[in-house]
Amino acid sequence: MDPTFAPIIRTQSDLEAAWRFLMGPWGFGGASVWMLVVRPDDSLLPHLTEIAEANEPPGEEATQRFAEVLVGLDLQPGERLAFLRSRPGTPDVTAADRAWAASLYASARAAGAPCEVVHLATEGDVRPVPVDELPATA
Repeated sequence: MDPTFAPIIRTQSDLEAAWRFLMGPWGFGGASVWMLVVRPDDSLLPHLTEIAEANEPPGEEATQRFAEVLVGLDLQPGERLAFLRSRPGTPDVTAADRAWAASLYASARAAGAPCEVVHLATEGDVRPVPVDELPATA
């Protein structure tokens, strides 16, 4: 991550702007999930994590395993997670995008980790996928 990029994340709009900066206007050759850690002072930990080849949404077992990975991060009090799914194609939020968002929210919840609104990035577009837009089972 660019060491001069130091946004403060206090609102969903702040997070969306940060994701727009990080994802740029380019397209994506494949699907990935990206993760940031937001510190208690609302600054970003200067590390961006990518999980590549995130095509098919994970099932319950994979969601639980990811929760275990998140527990292993040993987040400090006040730290919170931010996730984004990137993929090629149209900016429309698909069923697969919603399934990914639901899985990410569920993993964070199972890990006891506060989670910001999950976002979706497609060519030239970043948009939120809030939990209240997911099926009731999410």
